[in-house]
Amino acid sequence: MENMTRVLTTQATQLIDRCELEVREAREAISAIVLHNQRKVLEAFWAERVSESDLQGSTGYGLADEGRDKLERIYARVFGAEAALVRPQIISGTHALRLGLFGVLRPGDEVLFAAGRPYDTLEAVVGIRPTPGSLMEWGITHRVVELAEDGRVNMTKVLQAIGPHTKMVMFQRSRGYQQRPAFSVEWLRAWFAQVRAFAPDIVIAVDNCYGEFVETKEPSEMGADLVMGSLIKNPGAGLALTGGYVLGRKKWVERAAAQLTAPGIGKEAGPTYGHLRSFYQALFLAPHTTGQAIQGSILASRVLEELDISVSPRWNEPRADLIVSAHFGDPQRLLTFCQVIQSSAPVDSFVKPDPAPMAGYEDPVIMAAGTFVQGGSLELSADAPMRPPYIAYFQGGLTYEHVRLALERVAMSLIMSTL
Repeated sequence: MENMTRVLTTQATQLIDRCELEVREAREAISAIVLHNQRKVLEAFWAERVSESDLQGSTGYGLADEGRDKLERIYARVFGAEAALVRPQIISGTHALRLGLFGVLRPGDEVLFAAGRPYDTLEAVVGIRPTPGSLMEWGITHRVVELAEDGRVNMTKVLQAIGPHTKMVMFQRSRGYQQRPAFSVEWLRAWFAQVRAFAPDIVIAVDNCYGEFVETKEPSEMGADLVMGSLIKNPGAGLALTGGYVLGRKKWVERAAAQLTAPGIGKEAGPTYGHLRSFYQALFLAPHTTGQAIQGSILASRVLEELDISVSPRWNEPRADLIVSAHFGDPQRLLTFCQVIQSSAPVDSFVKPDPAPMAGYEDPVIMAAGTFVQGGSLELSADAPMRPPYIAYFQGGLTYEHVRLALERVAMSLIMSTL
C-alpha cells in the first residue's frame, strides 16, 4: 500500500508539473489584470485619505461613522459608481440582491431575468418557488428569458419580452449552477447598450458575485444601474467575516439602503462594530487574492482535462468569474471529488461532506468548504446540487499554492479510480 501511494504521488506531481508549464503564459497574463486593479484600489484609498481612525468602527445606531462612509465612497470610486452601500448587516449575495430588487420594484412591476433561470437561492426571493415574503407575494411579477444555444444572452428575445410593466432587467454575471460561460464585461456592455436604446428608463441590475476584480472593468463602469455582491467572495479577500454591497446610481442605492434599515434612515445608520479594519484590508488585498484564485482555476482546468474531465472554461479561455465547472456525469464521482477537496482544506479536513438539504436550494447540495469564513467561497471550495448531469463547481483559493496541493490530491484520487 505504501508503495502504491508513493507511485500515485509521483504520477500526480509529474502531471501537475507538466500542466504548470503549459499554463505558464496564461497565468502570467493574470498579473497585468491584478496590477491594474491594485492601482485602482490604492488610488481610491489615496483619494479618500484613509487614516487609522477610519478603521475603528461604531456601535449602537452607527451614526456619523466616517470610516464606514469613507469605505463606501472608496467602493464607489473603485467600481465606477455614483454611490455604494457596504455593510456587515448584509449577510450574503442573495441578501444584497434582495435589497436591490425590493428597493427598485413596486407592486405591479415586473423583473425580467435576461440570463435564464436565476441562481437557486434567488428563486425563493422572486417567487419562482412560492415562499413567504417573496416578490410574487407583493404583486411583483417576473419573467425568465432562456439563453441562446451558445449559452449567451438571447437579446432578441430579451427585447421582445420587455413589456409596459418591466421595471428591471437582471443579469447574472457568473455561471452559478448553469451550464453556460460566465459573462465578460464586454459582453455585458453590448447587452446593456441594447436594453438602454430600446427602453431608456429600465433599471439594469447585475448579480456580480464571483466576478469582482476578475477583469479590469466592472459592470457598473459599463452602464449597469445597480450591482450587488458579497464580501465573503472576491472583495472580502478571505478576511471579511461577513458583509455585502449594493452600488450603482445613487437613487437606487438609497432605496436599497431604506430596505436594509428603514425608510427615512437609510444609509445614515448602521454600526460597523469591529469589521471596518478587515473590510478595508480585504479590499486592499482583493485584486491580488482574486488573481491567486484565477491562476489556480487555470491550472485546475488543465489538470482536470488531462484526467478526462470536461471543464468550462478551458485553461486557455478568458476568465469572467472564479468558477470552473467540472462535468462528472456520475453522482459517486462527483461526491468523491468534493470529498477530496474537503480533505485538502486547512479547516475541517477530516470531515467527510455528504449531500444535504440547504436553505434556499431545491435539491440536496454537497459543499466542500473547509474555510476560515463559513461560506467564504473565495477560499478553495467546491459545491454541487445533486442532480443530473452531476457537475461540480470548483472555485477559490486564497493562495495559488493551496490550489496546486489540492489538485495533487484530486489527481491521485482520479488516477486511482482508473486502476
